[in-house]
Amino acid sequence: MTPTTPGDERTSPRTSNSDLPRAQPSEDDPLSSPERAPEGRPAQTKPKAWVRALAAIAVLATAWHILASFLWIAPYSENAREVVPGTMLTSYMIPFFGQSWSVFAPEPINGDYHFNVRAVLSPADGQEEVTGWVSATDVELSMLKYNLFPPRAGIQSSELASSYKGAFDGMGDVDRAVIGGDFTVNDWEVGLRAALEQQETADGSSEEAREKKISELLAQEHRSTAYATQVARAIWGEDVTQVQYRVSRQNIIPFAQRHDPAAVRPEPMIVLPGWRGPIENESQNDGNFGDVFRSQFERITR
Repeated sequence: MTPTTPGDERTSPRTSNSDLPRAQPSEDDPLSSPERAPEGRPAQTKPKAWVRALAAIAVLATAWHILASFLWIAPYSENAREVVPGTMLTSYMIPFFGQSWSVFAPEPINGDYHFNVRAVLSPADGQEEVTGWVSATDVELSMLKYNLFPPRAGIQSSELASSYKGAFDGMGDVDRAVIGGDFTVNDWEVGLRAALEQQETADGSSEEAREKKISELLAQEHRSTAYATQVARAIWGEDVTQVQYRVSRQNIIPFAQRHDPAAVRPEPMIVLPGWRGPIENESQNDGNFGDVFRSQFERITR
């Protein structure tokens, strides 16, 4: 053991960390980069280009759907809907996204619409037969009952009936008399338009407004007749040569009488156009429609 003398004390061989030379960060070392994530956290990376593109498309699609729904659901304004050119808005909303404020106060839905169909059959033996009425609405509604995944097809006839009656109610008395006539020859729609344009009305509407009413009525005539044609062929086959449809609306018991046990629903309001020649659109498929509609019709009429 080496002796020590005062004033000759020796320090410990250990040195502090501050005395050690520090390693200089290398530019090639990713761990020494100032952008390195804190310990325990994953390093942040920018999303790939395809992810950003997909997110942008999703945002634009959502924004378009919100705008289209707002324009469609809001109280009707022709100027507002003209923001979307042509028939783009209608084509997008119908048939899958169509909806309205009519389920809410102050004027909720307060009636039922029905669409009934009958036909003239001309079989090969030449003996014409007029069928009885079939409620297309009852057949469609039967698809919705007790069905956890009801098809959109279950309300088509009700929507048709509502649209047709709305167009019919906008016509004058002389026009309604014309609509009640039979138009069964080829291109009968041209004849119906000509007959309506020849009528004089006393409602004081402008020529442009009247033309718009006629065009709307004829559009509903075309849709309703094409649908009635499909229904008739689904039930009675290819011998159908004429169709007729009956549109009705029956209001519910008035709210003020809801507690009256003797209250009954008002009589239905019926619109009965004349006989029409069958219409088949290029896009419709009688075979597929017939398979679904006929099987449902047979199920509820057993």
